[in-house]
Amino acid sequence: MPMIQQPANQIKLTNVSLVRYKKGKKRFELACYKNKLLEYRSGTETDLDNVLQVPTVFLNASKGETAPNAELAKAWPMPPSESSHSGRSGGKGGKKGKGKAADEGEDEKSWKDSIIEEILKKGEIQVNANERKELLERMEREIVEEVAQRLVDPQTKRVYTTGMIKKGLDVLTKQGGHAPPQDSLGHKLGKLNLGEGGKMGYGLPKGSSETSGQATPMTDDDNDSTSASTRGKKSDMPMWTGVVTTKSVKQQALEAIRALIAWQPIPVMRARMRLRITCPTSIAKQSAKSKVAVAEGSTDGDQGKGTVKDRILSFVEQVESQDTAGDEWEVIGFVEPGAFKALGEFCSAETKGRGRLEVLDMAVTHTDD
Repeated sequence: MPMIQQPANQIKLTNVSLVRYKKGKKRFELACYKNKLLEYRSGTETDLDNVLQVPTVFLNASKGETAPNAELAKAWPMPPSESSHSGRSGGKGGKKGKGKAADEGEDEKSWKDSIIEEILKKGEIQVNANERKELLERMEREIVEEVAQRLVDPQTKRVYTTGMIKKGLDVLTKQGGHAPPQDSLGHKLGKLNLGEGGKMGYGLPKGSSETSGQATPMTDDDNDSTSASTRGKKSDMPMWTGVVTTKSVKQQALEAIRALIAWQPIPVMRARMRLRITCPTSIAKQSAKSKVAVAEGSTDGDQGKGTVKDRILSFVEQVESQDTAGDEWEVIGFVEPGAFKALGEFCSAETKGRGRLEVLDMAVTHTDD
């Protein structure tokens, strides 16, 4: 029996998860490991070799039709330094040395890697109905668990069960992503939270190496505009319409937190952070000069005045301990996540790097034992 010959640009694949992405007039595909793709989108996986079943861009993966370099170049033009060599990359020796050929190979690999990264990040995951249902259920469980770790009951400061968090998100989904009835207790609490300077704001603060010395997970790039955006029309408010496969678990967890706090289908607030703040006593006794905003939501008539120590304490909701040892003053207490950034900026400006802000606990909660 004669051997069946297949074109060199065809690769047969079975049992794969495809990512499709349209660029220009062509649709490109990648064959991936589904779990690794989700980890890549969430940032926990960075090695493309672990994500891709085959490090090749396809025009049609099910038929094994690979995308020629010419088609890729139409959709993603090569940088000048690379395209100038592309026509000569197939030569044998000649005037071009081995070192130059190696550089061109590295350029082409870097170009293709950038294409693959864009497809992985922006493409649509293609799965069958059962796989899609399983994927959505798994992502929903992970999102609910993330949210449950960071929200508490405003009265008891105790964490909610994942079941309660899921019910709250289901209410928003059924309501089209926004609010329960306008006269509900939860809705009134939500308006109160968002209307008082964003004190119970819905984003974790951005970490700063100048203040905390460590990165803060689950950061929210919209944290700076919390107060302004949440006072707008309903369309400007955070929405939750359900889990999707095109966003990472981390991103959707942040969106769920914002929506729950904005609309309050169940009474919730962000779990407070536990911080240690230290400052030289000589600076703590000085009058505050910084124009950095005081703690959001403060109703003290003397806000913005007083010593550096007084201003720092205005950010602290509850003081756990306070002590002066030698020439250094220290306070340990609980701070709303929305006030962390302003507190860090104030300490940095007033102490000129001599003060320290240390995160002891990202989310302090109470649980029933």
